[in-house]
Amino acid sequence: MRPATAAALLGLAGLVPAAAVLLGRRLVVVTVRGVSMAPAYLDGDRVLVRRTTRTTRGQVLVVERPAVRTRWPGGPLPATAGARTVGRRQWLIKRVAALPGDPVPEVMLSTSSLGLPGPPPRVPDGSLVLLGDNPQHSVDSRHFGFYPAERVLGTVVRPLRAACAMRRDEVCGGRGGPGPST
Repeated sequence: MRPATAAALLGLAGLVPAAAVLLGRRLVVVTVRGVSMAPAYLDGDRVLVRRTTRTTRGQVLVVERPAVRTRWPGGPLPATAGARTVGRRQWLIKRVAALPGDPVPEVMLSTSSLGLPGPPPRVPDGSLVLLGDNPQHSVDSRHFGFYPAERVLGTVVRPLRAACAMRRDEVCGGRGGPGPST
């Protein structure tokens, strides 16, 4: 092998670990637990999540689960946190119903004291309204109010192939294998 070729291969070999570290900090695989997002995401589905705080209405997010009594177990997760640190937290998967400055959705007004007379309330800066697709089985903004945007892990990019192998629906592009449809 020529020295130039060997040097190029060694240089590429050094990029692979660096790329893995960068991807590990930007992409995370999360397993869905529960039925709050059914039928779009089912218990046991695995999804690829892009670590970002940029959100739009209708996007599906993975967000930190609030603690029952203390609200939050610690500070927000740093953007540079690795997989081990991410794995130590508990996560929820929910859809963005409203962004900062948006009117508070009617479904949230009917279950809170926000539906007072006067101009329609707006979502405060730094907050989101998050709702599950399956409202009868979802604990979301109807229960815990506005959600701090700083507690977002990222946006769901897509379900992973292993999860799609048993599904034949629009979430997986209709390409699933044999199995029940949702």
